[in-house]
Amino acid sequence: MVEALRSIAGVCHVEFVRGDEADPAAVPDLLFEVPHGATLAQHYDQVRSELRGDYDDGLRDFFFVNTDVGSPELALAVAKEVVSLAPQRTAVVVRCLLPRTFVDTNRTIDRDAVAVASKPGEMTPGLPPWVRHSADRDLLLGRYFAYREVVTDAFAKVCGAGGRALCVHTYAPRSVDVAVDEDIATALHRAYTPDRIETWPLRAEVDLITHDPDGAVLADDELAQRVEREFTADGVQVARNGTYSLHPSTLAFEFAQQYPHKTLCFEVRRDLLLDEFVPFVALHPTAEAVARMAAPLVRALL
Repeated sequence: MVEALRSIAGVCHVEFVRGDEADPAAVPDLLFEVPHGATLAQHYDQVRSELRGDYDDGLRDFFFVNTDVGSPELALAVAKEVVSLAPQRTAVVVRCLLPRTFVDTNRTIDRDAVAVASKPGEMTPGLPPWVRHSADRDLLLGRYFAYREVVTDAFAKVCGAGGRALCVHTYAPRSVDVAVDEDIATALHRAYTPDRIETWPLRAEVDLITHDPDGAVLADDELAQRVEREFTADGVQVARNGTYSLHPSTLAFEFAQQYPHKTLCFEVRRDLLLDEFVPFVALHPTAEAVARMAAPLVRALL
């Protein structure tokens, strides 16, 4: 039953993390979904090399500031520590390998979707406006639906059996609201100039995304309370839905509705996982910072 969850080249990496005393055939009781897990330059460059359309070179800069740096490492660190301390448990980490610069796998996208732009403050689109070539659209949507099938199966197996799922994200230190359109790279470079960057609001260090836009709690609120308590005990600032709520356009919303009080979606501020947040370049989290941010999550899950 569990064996159906497998990695797909260019789409996702699936990793099972089993405790020393776990049944090797057991269904995981913890799922870590990392929908924006394409965080490396090679992830962007590989997909870009397969696309036929014309794409502005500045999109690579957009990729570096908009991908969830540190989220795969954080998810895996939490999974490994949980099963180390509770060796009868099993976790599974599903990391997406598709750059959200070209298709966002945390969006609900229809098969007949067309590329669209978004205005400042709006949710970024599932299929951005620069994906105009029909062959590129088919390639990206094909991989999107392959990923969606894997994570839908993962949520069904884990949450359907009474387990929990965590949707792991990281976000840039400041809320930089610009339109996601053909001028995205220029707008971002303008927004990140030294005289403007500090005018944008500083985000919470951790944001727990627990309710829908109407205020209905969909997340596992008991787990959210424990996570908030443990981070606060370590001196980490925690907000609830500070930047945004569970938006109906996201797959996280869809899964939270389907498995009420079995999921928790959260954001960690990227600078807490890095030596320094620098825009428009490849960034890599430090092991020490990842371990520090993983520890409160581990305690909450135990």
